Amino acid sequence: MKAFITLIVLLASLLPLKGGAEEIIQKGELLSLQRCIEIALMKNPAILAAKGTVDVNESRVGQSKSTYYPQINWTGGYSRILPVSGRSFTGSQGGTFGTGDVVSSSSAFDQYTTSFTLSQNIYDFGRTSTQVQIQNLNYDSSKSDFDNVSEQVILSVKQTYYAVVQAKYNRLVVEDTVKQTQQQLEQAKGFYEVGTRPKFDVIRAEVNVSAAKFNLIRAENDFRIAVLNLNNAMGVPGAPEYTLSEDISFARYEITFEEALSRAYENRPDLKSIVAQRQAAEVGIDSAKTGYYPFLTGNASYNWAGEKIDQMDKGWNVGAVISFPIFSGFLTKYQVQEARANLNVLKANEESLRQAVFLEVEQAYLTLRAAEEAIPTAKLGVEQAQENLDIANGRYAAGVGNPIEVTDAEVSLANARLAHVQALYADKVAQANLEKAMGMR
Repeated sequence: MKAFITLIVLLASLLPLKGGAEEIIQKGELLSLQRCIEIALMKNPAILAAKGTVDVNESRVGQSKSTYYPQINWTGGYSRILPVSGRSFTGSQGGTFGTGDVVSSSSAFDQYTTSFTLSQNIYDFGRTSTQVQIQNLNYDSSKSDFDNVSEQVILSVKQTYYAVVQAKYNRLVVEDTVKQTQQQLEQAKGFYEVGTRPKFDVIRAEVNVSAAKFNLIRAENDFRIAVLNLNNAMGVPGAPEYTLSEDISFARYEITFEEALSRAYENRPDLKSIVAQRQAAEVGIDSAKTGYYPFLTGNASYNWAGEKIDQMDKGWNVGAVISFPIFSGFLTKYQVQEARANLNVLKANEESLRQAVFLEVEQAYLTLRAAEEAIPTAKLGVEQAQENLDIANGRYAAGVGNPIEVTDAEVSLANARLAHVQALYADKVAQANLEKAMGMR
C-alpha cells in the first residue's frame, strides 16, 4: 500500500496545477470508496505538504554529503590603483608633522587578479559521517510522517464517505415516512367522507404529513453537507455532482485484540517516525562529541596577477591545515549535554506514544465489537417496528384502531430504520478507526 500511495502522489505531481475538480472527477461519475481515496491522495493539500517535507529532508541528506567532495572556487578581480607617494611636510602653526615638500602622485595603473582554489576535507573524526547518518534518519522520519498524514487523510475520506451513504439512507427513510403519512391522510379523508371517522383524524394526518416533510428538508440538507465534507476530505471542494457506490452491508471484522496491537506496533508510521528521531538523537550525541577532536583539511590554489591580462604573473600553493580545538568556552560540553537531554525527551515521547497506541487500539477494538453487536439488535428492531405498523394499519382500516396508534407505529418504524442505518455506519467507521489504529490502509 505504501508503494501505491507513493505512485498516486507521483501522478499528482504530473497533473496540471491549473483547473479544478472537473479534471479528476467527471460529472455523474460513480465513485467507489477506493476511487475517493485515490483522489484524496492526489489532491488533498495535506498530502502535498507532507510530500514537500520529504523532499526537503532528502535534499538535506545531499547537503550533508557535500563535505565528502572537494570544494572548488574561482575568483577574479580588477582594481584601478592610484598610489600616493612623497615626503611629509611641516605644519604652519608650529606643529611639526614632518619635513619636506608637498607629496606628489605617481601614475595610476590597473591590477588584474584571478585564482582557482581547491580544498578537501581529509579527516574530521566523524563530523561529516554522523551528520549524514542523522539526516538519513531525519529523512526516514519524514517519510513515516508522510505515511501518517496519508493514513489520517484516508481515515477522513472513509468517515465522510460513509457519512454520505448514511445521510442518503436516512433521506430514503424519511421519504418513505412522507409516503406513509400521505397514505394515512388519504385513508383518513376517505373514512371522514363516508362518515366513519371524525375530522380529528384528518387534521392529525395532515400534521403528520407536514412534520414528515419538514424532516425530509432537514435530511436533504444533511445529505448535502455530508457531500461537502467528503469533497473537502478529497481536496476537491468544487467537485461536480457524482454518485457513490453504496455498500454498508455488515460483515464481521475477524481479528483479536492481541493481533491488532501487534500490527499497530509493527506498522504505525508515527511510531516509526519517532523511532527514527530517537536514533538520530543517539547519533547526535556522537556528532556533538566531534567538537573535541581536530580536523584535517588539504588545500591548493593557482593564482594569476598583473597589470595586464596577457602579462600576469603566475603562482601556486598547496598544503594542509590541521585545526585542534583547545578551548571553546565549554561549548562542546554543553552541546553534548543538550544532545543527551534531547535523547531523553525522545525516549519519553516514544514510550508515551506506545501507550497512546495501546489505548487507541483498545478503544477502537472495543468500539468495533460494540458496533457489531448492535447491528442484529437494530435489525430486529426494524422487523418488530414494521410488524407493529402493519398491525396498527390493519386495526385502523378495520375501524377498531385510532390514528394515534398508527402515528406512533410510523414514528417507531422510522426511528428503528434510522437506528439500523446508524448502526451500520458506526460499524464501518469503527472498522476504519481500527485499521487506522493498526497502521493498515
